[in-house]
Amino acid sequence: MKMSLDKLPINNIGYIDSVNCSNNIKKRLLDLGLVKNTAIKPLFTSISNNPIAYLIRGSVIALRLEDSKNINIYLK
Repeated sequence: MKMSLDKLPINNIGYIDSVNCSNNIKKRLLDLGLVKNTAIKPLFTSISNNPIAYLIRGSVIALRLEDSKNINIYLK
């Protein structure tokens, strides 16, 4: 099942399928390890649900909602 990263429920694991952002943001996300087939897990949200903290490759990163919507994931 494919969906955008912002739809992945807290504490569930998805896998990166593609990153569809502007070139500057895409390069930064790829540098952070958001590459195809990498596991990603939402840990918690801020009070306003923006940003969301994700666990990826042993690090916690926060992504804005508008960036999370442009990252496609799949579930195994």
